Amino acid sequence: MRGGDNLTGELFSYVDLEARVRRDHPLRAIRVIVNEALVALERELAALYSPLGRPSIPPEKLLRAMFLQAFYSIRSERLLMERLEYDLLFRWFVGIGVDDPAWDHSVFSKNRDRLLEGDIAAKFLSAVLAQPKVKKLLSNDHFSVDGTLIDAWASMKSVKLKGRSGEPPAGGVGRNAEADFHGEKRTNDTHASTTDPDARLYKKGKGKEAKLCFMGHGLMENRHGLLVDACLTLAGGHAERAAALHMIEPRADRPLAITLGADKAYDTEDFVNELRAMKVTPHVAQNTSGRSSAIGGRTTRHRGYAISQRIRKRIEEAFGWIKTVARQDKTRFRGRDRVEWAFTFAAAAYNLVRLPKLMAAPA
Repeated sequence: MRGGDNLTGELFSYVDLEARVRRDHPLRAIRVIVNEALVALERELAALYSPLGRPSIPPEKLLRAMFLQAFYSIRSERLLMERLEYDLLFRWFVGIGVDDPAWDHSVFSKNRDRLLEGDIAAKFLSAVLAQPKVKKLLSNDHFSVDGTLIDAWASMKSVKLKGRSGEPPAGGVGRNAEADFHGEKRTNDTHASTTDPDARLYKKGKGKEAKLCFMGHGLMENRHGLLVDACLTLAGGHAERAAALHMIEPRADRPLAITLGADKAYDTEDFVNELRAMKVTPHVAQNTSGRSSAIGGRTTRHRGYAISQRIRKRIEEAFGWIKTVARQDKTRFRGRDRVEWAFTFAAAAYNLVRLPKLMAAPA
């Protein structure tokens, strides 16, 4: 018997949202991890809000919605709220009922900005890694580090000579006037972006164009390739090595030596000496292009050095996910603090995506 093509459904539904999400859906395991981390952050979240006034969007629901934005590559808060309006899976994960209206995108963005003040992204990353079922997956002895460029939310036309940022463009009028940069030497010492003064001109390599960008850094444990720390700095030639020392130093405070894998950019004498002073074995790739390497045979002759050099490349998988799926290849924020918050939050989202399979796998 052929069914009828009814254009409208029933007026009332008695099926719970919990029953509409299949039992083996990946978001179920992720939601459990997220909720446990949010419980651990209860005190930090409460400190961000005043006891007086009207209730705001609960920070727990705010963070869950932001994770969905990263998981599903949603490019704006406006589209996220639109998806939350009709998607039952999104409503179940965030924790709002079927009849509850989605928030206005501007209200959502304003409430999200409050979380920037509490450094919640870094604390959430630590809270997830501190869970017993996650902690047993991590390596405490072997790590890898690397950096990646994050394009700033500013154009090259915004780069002006310092002290002359208020002058109108010489090539015309209007919001997007013509500009001619030929023959003009621009450096970070003499020029700055009027859109985002924290962005820096930086070249990825010889023959590459200079772009306004920041530099994101990640520290990966070598057992399962999870990010155990993330930070963001101004783009510069020494930024990668300085960030690596900053992230590895708290983990080097132990009796036994640990290892740190890195690429050729970290093969400098001062960086290697700093690591050895902290009892960190530098498993850094040798850079012998017209120079002598700071890594000698006493390090490369060990089997562990070759293993670190093979595993360290897995950090590119994390950066690839963060920059493509989580859409951090070009940030939507301005200012170092806001860009760092978004980068660290994306690093936490990357771990959440990988954890369900890792926890389900046999030991």
